[in-house]
Amino acid sequence: MSEREKFPVRLEPELRERLERYYTMDGSRSRREYIENAIRFYSDYQEIQGTQSLLPKEIITAIDGRLGMLEDRMASLLFKYSVELDMVCGLLSGAFEIDEESLRRLRAESVKNVRQTNGRVSLEQRMRREGAE
Repeated sequence: MSEREKFPVRLEPELRERLERYYTMDGSRSRREYIENAIRFYSDYQEIQGTQSLLPKEIITAIDGRLGMLEDRMASLLFKYSVELDMVCGLLSGAFEIDEESLRRLRAESVKNVRQTNGRVSLEQRMRREGAE
């Protein structure tokens, strides 16, 4: 058995009640074990607070790296999407003469459609909707 040192503790009645009520809930076999677990837990918590992070540096570095890769990929995809959209807008504006009032109505309808579909708009859905009207 490991060496243990006797350490008398005076507790307020409320804390004593809490100790009695909870010491078996975490699987502790005795009050002493519960108090030791509580001291370990709180000490670990204090150490974490000192480093201002809940995760080890290695994990934070890995997460930052993965998020950076995701950010780069998303930026690249958004750039490609914007180029394609600009090409489509250029083709449409060259093929059709649309007055400003019609363009405003179309923009309002498009905003409504995107909100209703939570941004999941497809050409097929739009064509079906236009055919139904």
